Amino acid sequence: MEIADSGFIFSDDKQKIDPATVHHYLSTQSYWAQNVPLEVVKKSIENSLCFGIYKDTKQVGFARWITDKATFAYLADVYVEEIYRGQGLSKKLMSLMLFHKDLQGLRRYMLGTVDAHGLYAQFGFKAIDHPDRLMAIVIKDPYKAES
Repeated sequence: MEIADSGFIFSDDKQKIDPATVHHYLSTQSYWAQNVPLEVVKKSIENSLCFGIYKDTKQVGFARWITDKATFAYLADVYVEEIYRGQGLSKKLMSLMLFHKDLQGLRRYMLGTVDAHGLYAQFGFKAIDHPDRLMAIVIKDPYKAES
């Protein structure tokens, strides 16, 4: 799936993804994956349904879905480079992804965010009705260098 719009390319072609660019953003600019190793990013791309945003072949955005393509999908690692924000790229990416053939007919779509509730609410995401039913094992600072 590939769409050209306003000088940008939105694509699910993993061959277009630049793992070094994704790694750089996630490891240095994201709040959720600081110091993530490049090999972890490569493995996550390999095992997810991924989408990129490109300007003149340069990767300027990314998102990935962790999914079984039958019942469940979790949206992760969504970003648009700061200089390209404010142009509606996140909205266009969300629209493209939610209509992707591998994300149809699922019973649950999930994500976690600190600051983008307004964006995701536009696409039907809402607070979980019974958060007390969810559980997790959380490893604090998993990529922090050992002393």
